[in-house]
Amino acid sequence: MTEFVLALVLGLLFALGTFLVLRRDVVRVVWGVSIISQAANVYLVTMGLLDGAVPVLDGHGEGAGAVTDPLVQALVLTAIVIGFGTTAFALVLTYRVYEEHGTIDLLELGGETDGN
Repeated sequence: MTEFVLALVLGLLFALGTFLVLRRDVVRVVWGVSIISQAANVYLVTMGLLDGAVPVLDGHGEGAGAVTDPLVQALVLTAIVIGFGTTAFALVLTYRVYEEHGTIDLLELGGETDGN
């Protein structure tokens, strides 16, 4: 049951991120990329914990079953930090584009309008 709920939540996160990436508004595109990257992080963490393995037990794991690989957790933590930095940078760039051009619509920035 837990696996089904996790798969459903991850599917919804990926679908929401994809929906936002396909929008014309630059801010929504940035948030879509951020949601997709966070969904990928959740996917990696959940795939490492579904088999019933215990988390990392440094020096206290005697008698415990198989332990989880700490490399996945370290990579995901690094990805979270880099993702927040990248999102903040992209939002600042979006604000700068708005100041420069007065719009954040991708078609207007590309020189196209709705009628063309």
